[in-house]
Amino acid sequence: MDAEVTAGGGTAGTGAGDLSGRNVCVAGLGVSGPPVARALLARGARVTVVDGRDDEASRSVAAELTAAGAEVVLGATPLPQDCDLVVTSPGWRPDSPLLVRAAEAGVEVVGDVELAWRLKPADQMWLAITGTNGKTTTVRMLEAILRADGRDALAVGNVGTPVVEAVLPDAGGHVHDILAVELSSFQLHWSESLRPFAAAVLNVAPDHLDWHGGLEPYARAKGRIFARDTIRVVNTADTWSVRLAEEEGDPHAPLVGFGLGTPRAGELGVVEDLLVDRAFVDDPGTSAEELAGLTDVQPRAPHNVANALAAAALARAAGVRPESVRAGLRDFTPEPHRIAFVASSGGVDYVDDSKATNPHAAAASLGSYRSVVWIAGGLLKGAEVDDLVRESADRLRAAVLIGADRARLREALEKHAPHVPVVEVDAAGLPEGRTVMDAVVAEASAAAREGDTVLLAPAAASMDMFANYPERGRLFAEAVRRAL
Repeated sequence: MDAEVTAGGGTAGTGAGDLSGRNVCVAGLGVSGPPVARALLARGARVTVVDGRDDEASRSVAAELTAAGAEVVLGATPLPQDCDLVVTSPGWRPDSPLLVRAAEAGVEVVGDVELAWRLKPADQMWLAITGTNGKTTTVRMLEAILRADGRDALAVGNVGTPVVEAVLPDAGGHVHDILAVELSSFQLHWSESLRPFAAAVLNVAPDHLDWHGGLEPYARAKGRIFARDTIRVVNTADTWSVRLAEEEGDPHAPLVGFGLGTPRAGELGVVEDLLVDRAFVDDPGTSAEELAGLTDVQPRAPHNVANALAAAALARAAGVRPESVRAGLRDFTPEPHRIAFVASSGGVDYVDDSKATNPHAAAASLGSYRSVVWIAGGLLKGAEVDDLVRESADRLRAAVLIGADRARLREALEKHAPHVPVVEVDAAGLPEGRTVMDAVVAEASAAAREGDTVLLAPAAASMDMFANYPERGRLFAEAVRRAL
């Protein structure tokens, strides 16, 4: 890693904010579509919104946008006549018919983040975060640290405030000075001119491979976060993070590492029970700065300490004082369903990590505990689980499996952890009045011993049995409280 870091990186948007009179198509009425449409209308664009859905919720949103001046087409996704720009919802695949037609017609296609970058004030600083896991936690930590330093900062992206809203003045004419921006691989795919002041790739593991067409293009999409002049913040324990910074980033921009070991010059790391900075100091070769203690990081799981170090690195790149890192981490409140303690009974802890929706996240969760009764299963989305089970086998007391792909998990357990008792819970076979999670908690509690952790870390998506991962985690916690 580079031994000395000074503030650099790009802060100015493209200035391409003149949208008056342009014919813009907004593809999708999802989370990003309505705020994008409103922002375009406010800039004088002629806006057509299209969405293949035509349900009650879509019609309600469509009515609001129509009243605001947009044309809305539901139940079909035509490319409007004379359209000269498409702003797509992040989840739309490049091979979606509308986007293919736009490409064939030579119409530019961008995402909501790219549009926001073009509209933002030139002096607004963006600190950007991507990765397969840990994005929301890290961006919230970063927001807390920046605010503890007295900065006018806001976390945006997939964490509440749409990024396009955060670059435009509010009703009082105010725009935040600094944005902590969570970016998905989808959003980065549709971003061309994005140039954050500093950016981090937390980790890369197989995910969304059906959308991107494989691990390599998925990772390369993440790597777009390292633009010209952007300070590169990398996880020294993650091969892809380092590789993307070196291959996709600006070789002349500072390179800062973070990891759980003793930091070298140009890195942030851990010394005994302290988070330490050897990058943003006067002499990285001979000096270090204490930022916080491990007790300031909650929850204090290894992967969450890494998240805290990444947030600290981005904040320090922006000139935040060391003491503000500690204050911000203490102020930080973890998002629900992320290694969240639920209850304890008979020396057994119950933990909800329903957000562990892929094997990489589940591995980090399992690695945080010594002896685990593991609740897993759902939709694996084609992900492999052999490595996860092999590496976690010595931590497993037992496993309780649910969901559509539980057979794949059972196969991996039989192959790599044959000593681990396995119980499957089939929702179809439950007596009337008994929920899946009641049965799961009963089986897990029966297998647990004093000192164990009953851990919901499914390694899979939830939509086969639940509305989403928050519902899965909530129902688990409710079942635990009923049982204890």
